[in-house]
Amino acid sequence: MQDRTHSEHGHVFAQGARDGIPIGLGYFAVAFSLGISAKAAGLDPFQAFTASLLTIASAGEYAAFTLIAAGASYLEMAAVIFITNCRYILMSCAMSQRLDPETSTLHRIGMGTFITDEIFGASISREGYLNPQYTYGLASTSVLPWAFGTMFGVIAGNILPASVVTALSVSIFGMFIAIIVPPARKDPVVLFTVLASFLLSWLSGQVSLFSSVSEGTRIMILTVIIASAVALLFPVKEEQDA
Repeated sequence: MQDRTHSEHGHVFAQGARDGIPIGLGYFAVAFSLGISAKAAGLDPFQAFTASLLTIASAGEYAAFTLIAAGASYLEMAAVIFITNCRYILMSCAMSQRLDPETSTLHRIGMGTFITDEIFGASISREGYLNPQYTYGLASTSVLPWAFGTMFGVIAGNILPASVVTALSVSIFGMFIAIIVPPARKDPVVLFTVLASFLLSWLSGQVSLFSSVSEGTRIMILTVIIASAVALLFPVKEEQDA
């Protein structure tokens, strides 16, 4: 019986590893651009690799590299990264509701550690109770490409001419545009939030009261203010049962 259980877990892990391959390929390309930002912040290849391996969050890492480059304090970085990655708390809650009640705490922590937008989407789409082995399989073929992509981005930034590095650094903004444009086209509230963020971010750098504040602190303050305001003005209505 135990051998059968191990065989089933191995099969589920293999399914996750297979499904994680296209995720890993996409991660490598995005992380390469992120590595350019890491290089601009002064990180060496090993530091960039470790940061991506332990963080596994594009927006969180980009915020961290930006704050490092701006000379922000540890407290500012911790606060901004926490706010940036708050969505993973919601994803973890959603996944916990799909777990077998007998799932161990160790597996729950393990699954939460590897949550990303794509890994969450692939895991939650499976029917029935979620098997931790599937999530681990997804992570096995996607997390390392993410970390290596960041490392190679730093290496390329050290080898390529400055003009090419500058051009490649723009691609990270393309990643964010690709993330925000589709939902902004579908939801006017998201579009309003994005435009308000751009405008207020620019204004905060022009007003003397805020221009003297570090970039990291401004990002943290604006994130809390804008997110809170939009949540109050445009609350998401819970679906009513028919």
